[in-house]
This record gives sequence, C-alpha cells and structure tokens, in this order.
Amino acid sequence: MINQLSWKVGGQQGEGIESTGEIFSVALNRLGYYLYGYRHFSSRIKGGHTNNKIRVSTAPASTISDDLDVLVAFDQETIDVNVHELSSHGIVIADSKFNPTLPEGANGTLYSVPFTELADSLGSSLMKNMVAVGASSAALGLELESFQQLVEQIFAKKGPKIIEMNREAMAKGAAYFNEQAGGAIEALQLEKADGKQRMFMIGNDAIALGAVAAGCRFMPAYPITPASEVMEYLIKKLPELGGTVIQTEDEIAAVTMAIGGNYAGVRTMTASAGPGLALMTEAIGLAGITETPLVIVDTQRGGPSTGLPTKQEQGDMQSLIHGSPGEIPKIVLTPSSVEECFYDTVEAFNLAEEYQCPVILATDLALSLGKQTVEPLDYSRVEIRRGKLLSEVPEHEGELFKRYEVTEDGISPRVIPGQKNGIHHVTGVEHNEVGRPSEDPINRLQQMDKRLSKLNNLKYPDAVKKVSVEHEQPDVLIIGVSSTLGTIQEARLRLEKDGLKVNHVHIRIIHPFPSTELQPYVDAAKTIVVVENNASGQLANLVKLHVGGAEKIKNLLKYDGNPFLPFDIHQKVKELI
Repeated sequence: MINQLSWKVGGQQGEGIESTGEIFSVALNRLGYYLYGYRHFSSRIKGGHTNNKIRVSTAPASTISDDLDVLVAFDQETIDVNVHELSSHGIVIADSKFNPTLPEGANGTLYSVPFTELADSLGSSLMKNMVAVGASSAALGLELESFQQLVEQIFAKKGPKIIEMNREAMAKGAAYFNEQAGGAIEALQLEKADGKQRMFMIGNDAIALGAVAAGCRFMPAYPITPASEVMEYLIKKLPELGGTVIQTEDEIAAVTMAIGGNYAGVRTMTASAGPGLALMTEAIGLAGITETPLVIVDTQRGGPSTGLPTKQEQGDMQSLIHGSPGEIPKIVLTPSSVEECFYDTVEAFNLAEEYQCPVILATDLALSLGKQTVEPLDYSRVEIRRGKLLSEVPEHEGELFKRYEVTEDGISPRVIPGQKNGIHHVTGVEHNEVGRPSEDPINRLQQMDKRLSKLNNLKYPDAVKKVSVEHEQPDVLIIGVSSTLGTIQEARLRLEKDGLKVNHVHIRIIHPFPSTELQPYVDAAKTIVVVENNASGQLANLVKLHVGGAEKIKNLLKYDGNPFLPFDIHQKVKELI
C-alpha cells in the first residue's frame, strides 16, 4: 500500500479533460484524501493540448509531484508530451480509438481501453470521460460507487436516464480495465483515507469567499484569465446578499467603478491580471490622491503584454509596487496558499479602509487556479475594521469638512456622501484639507507627507512566514513568494536528507517590504536562494534593496510558463551552493 500517488488526464481542450479531472478529484476528496491539482491549458477556447495533474495523499499535499503514476490519455500527443514523467511502476490508460503506443524506452505499462467505443455503445461519445474515470477507479482499486454517487449529484437536473447512462459508462470502463489488467494494479493501491470532509477549492474561489465574508457587496470587473473565476463566483453569491456584480466594458471602467463604490461607503473590489492592472494604473493613482479605499486582485500570469495568458509567472512585482503616476501609499499582499487567500482577502478590505489607500492582493496562476484541499475555515477570525469612517460628524461653521486633514498618523477622518456636516470637495488634482484644488508649495508638501506617512506604522502579522527556521546558522536560506510555498518545503526536506541545514521563509507582503522581520534570517544564513517565477529576479532585488546581503543572494528562476517542481529546486540549490 502507498500513501500517495500522482494521476494525470490529458487530451485536446474542449473534449472533457477538465470535467474528468474534476470528477476524479472531487470523489477522492469526499473519501477524505488530501489533494493538490494543477491544470495546464491552452490559451484558446477549443483545441490544443491540455492536462490536469492531481496529487492524491493520505497526508496534507501542497505541491504537484515530480513524477506520475497514472496517465489517462485521450490522444497520442498526451502520451508523447507527458510520458517522461511516468514512474517505473506507472501506467498509461489510453483510448483505443487512436491506437496508442509508448515511445521507445518509456517507463510504465500501457493499457488500451476503448473509451469512445464504450461510450458510443451507450448512446454518446461524450461519456468517454466517464469511461476513463471508471477505468482509473479500477486501476487504483477504489470503489466505483463513490464516483457514481457524484455523477448522480452532477446530473440530477438532467433526469434519471442521463444519470444511469453515465453510471453505466463508468461501470463499463472499470469492467474493461479489470478484464484487461486482471484487477487493480498492486503498486498503485492507496492506503485508506481518514474519511474526514474538507473543502477542495481554487485560490480564486477562496478570494471570492473571503470578499463575501469581509462584507464586499459590489464587484465591477472585466473577464480575464486567470482572474475570471473570482467574478463568476460572486455573480452567483452577491445577489443573494443584496449585492451585485457588473461586467464592465474594460478594466478602466472596472477600477473607476470600484473607486466610486468605496467612495459611497460600499466595500467594493475588482480583479484582473497583469494587462488589466496596466490599464488601471492611472485610476490607482486617483485612489491614492483621493485617499479612497480600493481592493484589487492581481492574478499574475505570463507576460509581457498578452504573453502567456494561461501559464504561470510572477512577473508583476515591480508593477504592483510602482505602478501609479507619482507617489502614493499602497499595500501589496502575497498569500501563499488557498487558505491564506481567504484570510488575506478579508484583511485587504480592512487595511484599505484603515489606511485609505489601494490594497492589491497579488496571487499567481498556480495559486489562483490550482485546486487544493483546505481545512474548514475559521470564521471567528473574520473581523470588520473600517478605520476612521465617521458615523457622526461634529457641527462646524464657516468651512467645509476637513476630509484631508493633516493628522499625526497621516490618516484623515472619512465620511460617505450625504452625511450631515460632511460636505467637501473630491478631486484628482492636488488639494487642501477640505478638498479644494491647491498648487501652494507648502500645502503640497503637507499633503504629500501626510499621505506617504500613512504606512509608517503598518505591521502585517506573519509578514515573513517562518515555514521552517530550525537552524540558527543555516547553510542555506530559501526565500519564496506566493504559490511556491509547498514546492520549496518539499525540496527543503530533500536537501536536509542530503545533509544540508536549510531554513525556509515566505514573503507575505512585498510592499511595504518587511525588512525588519526578514533581516535576522538573512544575516544568519551562509547562502540565500530566492525562488521565483520570473526572468529578472524581482523578489531577490527587493531583498537586496530593503535588507541587504547581495553578496550571498543567488537567483533560482523559472519563466518557461510552468510552475516549479520539487526536483527543480532540490537540484538547483545544490548546484548554486
């Protein structure tokens, strides 16, 4: 019996690859297994190779695995592209329709199963994915009933006939595999899971759920990969809570509507990716100078320009920090797990109102769309903090409300439109304390200094996540950000087995940069390796700028569109030191 395995399904985009992976993984999640999934897909609606790789484990799993135990192939390209990952005991379950073959020298055993033919015999070739799931369940020795119960729920609205056809498709797939292979593959038998019920979700869904919990009731947004799921989730949920989602004509309209919503007192957010964030730049400056709370989600993807819209990258860090005309206060959070996506979204709304500035929640494609097992969320941790939003404004005669009053902490009192005694000007040009345009040099200095001092006392809990800091003087300190968390941790364990002393910290806020918190770990390490998905070492440059240690910092970069594997980090760290 084994405690984990890796399963992948692949084929042409549009032929049910995603639904095959979804049914397989959700059924295993309900059995109590921990899962981590990553979907490789093409930047077109139909056609092009796509695959879904899922790690199944009896213990928490926080990264995809290096190798592959089961490959389900709907075409020969899937075998050719992915067979190099196959372990020595691995198997390929392929549709007989395309006469599958294993390349010469490839690992594993090929089982040819007539997915399409068996589905056609039941009335529709569309059910070939159900045949494939049935064959997979047989190979792993899993009870077919768990998968069939899920089918009943998925197709409940389509009636008993459709349900029965899909159940039968699974049964035929399982029976055919058992006949061909003589039963389950012994080397692929998973230990029984604990049966506990846990959530299984992508980062975007956790962000959307966090927004709901934080009190967000308005989301204007323009669809863009890999951010669209945030909007799609809220389209279904916000109307039930008296809120709404508007699909705007572009990202400029989305961000300006978000500024308007927050100005009116409604917690509002928008979500996009790098190209959309670029279009929002001027409006982000508007939120900064008008001191309007603003929450933006940036799901980083491959750039520049349209770049690799469906591939992994972490190339927006400089844009996230410096992307606005002029200088404004801004907060950039970088959650590193689906669970953190939920809690950090809640905190983003609180910080936006407390500091009256833009807060950007920066994820990446692997975190936004990667699906992970999540323990039940603790809603008692959710709190709503609205900062200096006044419920009542004292009477004052002879002048407007000092919305931009110069204060000791740099944060001015805030009101919403229509509030008694709260009338004031709002403009995107420089202004005085009541909002009237002013180019007076003294006023300019006062207002700029006030705005830029806001974040001086910001302390973000767990800004430097101490994932593993067991050594006072480590041989290596590995620093990462966002979705690389679990991959680095697995590589660290392998490096420790090699005899190295390795610490690992993860950065959870890149602006303002947590210099003080990171300094002692940088000082203690002999060598520092910064792991990131970009070509120029943007995170490493931030460490050098704010903390120092340039002479011992080494870059570990990957920017081919794929996420890091544990093997990548394990091998490269050994080379770098």
